[in-house]
Amino acid sequence: MSLTWLTIDCDDIRHIPKHHGHPTRTKSPIASSELSPAFKSGMKGFEEWLESHDKPVTLFVIADSLEDEEFSNWLTTIIERFTHRVTIGCHGLDHKSWSAWPENPDLFKQSMNEAIKIISDFAKANYRPWFRAPAGYMAPWMIGPLFECGITVDTSINDSILTQSKSGRGNTWQQVREACNDVGVIEREWLTKWKLPVNGPALTKFPLSVIARYAWKSLPSVINCENVQNAIEDKNQTINTVYWHILDHSRNQGKWQPPIPQSILNH
Repeated sequence: MSLTWLTIDCDDIRHIPKHHGHPTRTKSPIASSELSPAFKSGMKGFEEWLESHDKPVTLFVIADSLEDEEFSNWLTTIIERFTHRVTIGCHGLDHKSWSAWPENPDLFKQSMNEAIKIISDFAKANYRPWFRAPAGYMAPWMIGPLFECGITVDTSINDSILTQSKSGRGNTWQQVREACNDVGVIEREWLTKWKLPVNGPALTKFPLSVIARYAWKSLPSVINCENVQNAIEDKNQTINTVYWHILDHSRNQGKWQPPIPQSILNH
């Protein structure tokens, strides 16, 4: 039986590739580390959405976001209020698009070790050794260092006709899969439809948004709160991984919600 894994990325505007972390796409860096008004609105909207149901969700957190007192206080509150429903994964140290840069396993491992320590020390029992590459930039050479850092699950592969380059120059997503299999890291790929993306930015960019909503309509049941880790780390369990951003909850005057069928949220 297939299950749905609800995941959300905690990127602020300053983290996205056009502002940070990409060798060619970064054109207008944002120096300030203060939370953007949109992100603050998204935090509120996400919390209201979380209050509207009882399903579990995994937040992928960027370590440098925890330097902001407002965000760290808010995340502490989320963990305390929804402690049996919220798990925290690693989204990197500072949202660098690693596979777009030349290979540097040592530096990547150093960055990951630092990020994992910061996030795991913060989230404590709610931390899980699960990783999502910033902006989905994941190359085969990154898998070995992830394994050495203690990561058991990667959820970065976004195998669509629009994202082939994110696996690194000269690489394929199949090579990333094989690298995971070689070291025993479980890969939880993002849901796609007709080889097109249906997560993250695709949820709000026409015409991909139409395809995304169609794909999400047929999502299977959400993983039970009591079984999240077992399900995610069971290589024999089929998982439909969907994700969106905290920032998305700032859309529509803070009323935006992910297009998850109410039937599986209420089930």
